[in-house]
Amino acid sequence: MRNLTIALLSVILYSNHLHAQKIDNLTSIRNINNDHYFRFHYDNDYFAATDENYTQGYSFELVTPFFKKNPANFLFLKPKDSETQYGLTMEHIGFTPDRYDLPEIQVGDRPFAAAIYLKSFIIETDTIHKSRFTSSLNIGMIGPAAFGGEMQIGIHEATGNKTPRGWGNQIINDLVLNYEVGYEKQLLTYKNFFSFQTQGNLKVGTLFTNASIGFNATAGIINSSFNSKRNKKGFQLYAYAQPVINVIGYDATLQGGLFNRSSPYTIDSKDVKRLTAQFNYGIVLKTKTLYFEYTRSMITREFETGSYANWGGIRIGFTI
Repeated sequence: MRNLTIALLSVILYSNHLHAQKIDNLTSIRNINNDHYFRFHYDNDYFAATDENYTQGYSFELVTPFFKKNPANFLFLKPKDSETQYGLTMEHIGFTPDRYDLPEIQVGDRPFAAAIYLKSFIIETDTIHKSRFTSSLNIGMIGPAAFGGEMQIGIHEATGNKTPRGWGNQIINDLVLNYEVGYEKQLLTYKNFFSFQTQGNLKVGTLFTNASIGFNATAGIINSSFNSKRNKKGFQLYAYAQPVINVIGYDATLQGGLFNRSSPYTIDSKDVKRLTAQFNYGIVLKTKTLYFEYTRSMITREFETGSYANWGGIRIGFTI
């Protein structure tokens, strides 16, 4: 527990020197039914007792009507008769091979990679037809400019773990420019105890190009994410499950950036798994002003010689 606390504090302290297929702040299971809120999210495979593949990530998320003036909003689709939330997130993701402590390239394992970017987004909730439409635009960098190596080395030194030595072989600097749309439809709800939704998502860009389809379900003391903000409820406590199938077109954390093709080591296109399955589950506690979440995730192999990956995360938020 002491090591985990030090790790979390280190991320916050070093964030100015420092993720997005793995980070998903737009799904309805994480809805905060307010126009003004802040939320911090931290992932680490420490929660799953591993240290490889998707090794860690974090995000700082702010929602406020002020972002209605964001010029990027002109790129987003806006269904009629929906309640809209406007937000901005800074996200960082990092990936390592299993033997991160060796300086040599680990042929057959995933390359070291890190990306950092700003995500502008809107959430459109149709409370009549019980649907939710999201759009986002990511702009940033993949490569040493994301300071993934410095961040991981600092955390490992603070926690007394093995020093990562392979970041000299990471995916090199390139542009992150990604556009994403998502859709959810509530199919079933039972009072304030259970809800079931289908979901679909499409990402196109230089970091990730993929599509996904799946569903999510929540059970416990809930207030439907598809209700009007005027029908806000206080205490909520629920568990959720979210299985997803992904169809992969391009993954820069494996294949390198689209424009700069001189990374020292990448996974060949023919070895990238074009179909992956992911399962997310967790528990959420909400009050009128606070948000707490603990989440776990697992994903099938993302490349031919890779392995299944597991990680966990926490989210802490509050209305403002």
